[in-house]
Amino acid sequence: MTVDPVRRLRARAGTALFLRVAGPHGERSRHRIHHRPGPRWFAPDAAIRQVHGDASMFVGGLRSLLLQSLHPAAMAAVAEHSGYRADPWGRLSRTSTFLAVTVFGTAEDAQAAVDAVRTIHGRIRGVTADGIAYAADDPDLLRWVHVAEIESFLDAHQRYGTDPLTPARADEYVAQAARIGRAMGAVDVPETVADLHAAIASYRPVLRATPAALDAAAFLLREPPVPPALRLGYTALAQPAVASLPAWAVDGLGLAPVGRARGTAAHWAGRQATRTVRWLLAGQDTAAAQAA
Repeated sequence: MTVDPVRRLRARAGTALFLRVAGPHGERSRHRIHHRPGPRWFAPDAAIRQVHGDASMFVGGLRSLLLQSLHPAAMAAVAEHSGYRADPWGRLSRTSTFLAVTVFGTAEDAQAAVDAVRTIHGRIRGVTADGIAYAADDPDLLRWVHVAEIESFLDAHQRYGTDPLTPARADEYVAQAARIGRAMGAVDVPETVADLHAAIASYRPVLRATPAALDAAAFLLREPPVPPALRLGYTALAQPAVASLPAWAVDGLGLAPVGRARGTAAHWAGRQATRTVRWLLAGQDTAAAQAA
């Protein structure tokens, strides 16, 4: 049987993208996550599975990193302990695997992943440049990381997801994500969209762009860790991530204001980029299923 060259190229490019995000052991991890028998934290039709299984997560992930960086203690912990500059793809693969395991994996594996991260967090201590002590397992700091992440994933899904959530399903998503937040040690975790937005607003007094945050934004937006051939596609994901941030966050990070024309262009780029990612990964999944 003659293999369609377009299908072959699609599968090859999709596999390369998947392994870049999931890491060199991505295929093995994916098989365990999706095929290992056992109860899961979330049902197959859960809203969190719909959101976290969509290509819009690429935009949401970048948005969450930018938003999270505005908390001085959170940014200090990342800058001093994560090694994101030295090994950005390793950090991405660890994060993406954690998200996949907790949402799609067995309850046993999800709890093991949470326990492993909490053990690491328990060892991370430091002092910000302003002399403020921080700890990665501080419940309020974990709450900030959680709400910034979930708000970003939800925002991106509502803009670029295949099937945006109804208000009721959006509340369901926030409530389901809260289970993971609490498991990680966060406190007072919001369970509705309204409470999620209120939680973000409650952190405004402590949010500001430290030199480390500005450096992270420059790294993510001006010198991203991608080969030149992939720079255009990366930019098509980064632009909508920035454009979807609240104006106060854009201003705080020293980024150019997003006017109507720029916002429209960024939205178009985001739609095209997420469609392309979705198409590539769907082709890769099909090829994997055929090989199995």
